[in-house]
Amino acid sequence: MSGIYARRIAVLVASAALAATTGLLTAPSAQAAMPTPVAASTARTYLSQLTVQAEGSSTGYSRDKFPHWITQSGTCNTREVVLKRDGTNVTQDSSCAAVSGTWYSEYDGATWTAASDLDIDHMVPLAEAWRSGAASWTTAQRQAYANDLTRPQLIAVTDNVNQSKGDKDPAKWLPSRTAYRCTYVRAWVHVKHYYNLTVDAAEKSALQSVLNGC
Repeated sequence: MSGIYARRIAVLVASAALAATTGLLTAPSAQAAMPTPVAASTARTYLSQLTVQAEGSSTGYSRDKFPHWITQSGTCNTREVVLKRDGTNVTQDSSCAAVSGTWYSEYDGATWTAASDLDIDHMVPLAEAWRSGAASWTTAQRQAYANDLTRPQLIAVTDNVNQSKGDKDPAKWLPSRTAYRCTYVRAWVHVKHYYNLTVDAAEKSALQSVLNGC
């Protein structure tokens, strides 16, 4: 693990631990969007820097090895913070559950008024991360990854669309809403680069193809 990456993970782990144990972290203000990914030009540079190798095995993988959703502030966990952030006029009850609001799903262009119709997607899925390097991380590092609100890694989308994506990479799945594909692959590369995850050859080719049109 590189020194820079180790330091990045250490900061994330410390923040997650503080949130989980004290509940004193302040939830991010609503911005109605996930953090903006790097520009297409930067994403192309980042992609050229990623290690290309065949995906690792799924042996040993479990979602439980990426603890989520952790407490972010008070009674609010990561899912609830993202629902508040990505929605419009979101009202939460005393337990931080979203009881009203409007959400636009960037993947398919659908609009929802019930939080139960939404999943919080991990841009780079947990199983994909496992096969791309996260299998060697500690549980604390995987927890930080699974709850990362700073990178473009978490987004509220239509639940069945998220389920159709599963753990597929961009060689096998892209949002049906073509207008969002540039943002999607920029975010994918941003996350993989930040966490020093690998890409396989087909994945890199698909990412390059979309980025070349951005």
